[in-house]
Amino acid sequence: MLDTLRKFARKKSPWIMHLPCGGCNGCDIEVVAALTPKYDAERFGVLQRGTPRHADILMVTGIVTAQVKDRLKRIYDLTPDPKYVFAFGSCAIDGDIFNEGYAFKGPLDQVIPVDIYVPGCPPRPEALIDGLVKLLNKIDLKQSIE
Repeated sequence: MLDTLRKFARKKSPWIMHLPCGGCNGCDIEVVAALTPKYDAERFGVLQRGTPRHADILMVTGIVTAQVKDRLKRIYDLTPDPKYVFAFGSCAIDGDIFNEGYAFKGPLDQVIPVDIYVPGCPPRPEALIDGLVKLLNKIDLKQSIE
């Protein structure tokens, strides 16, 4: 019974930790825009958290650099299971214009496993919400199989 309640709460109220890794910060602005009343991502129960210990979803924006690579792994390990990773923007997916830079250490999925990719430079808030809905459906499907 308690496990069923936990699964329901995780699906209906996902908590997100936004990890801005750097770059031009265009994606970070779009993430903030998605949380405003105009787009209202909170209608899905999404709450932004400042600590990985309280998050269900890690939303990563920006490029994976030498400086942030180990921190990303540590933050991923601190997040309780089940955890999901949301790669938001072309920089997180493949490095985009920064992929030939000296500090670029590979796409996000080579550092931590990624569940949802939202491409764009920067993606619009509507794309963030669409990716979030797809991730919530994926969570629901995964829970129904278990």
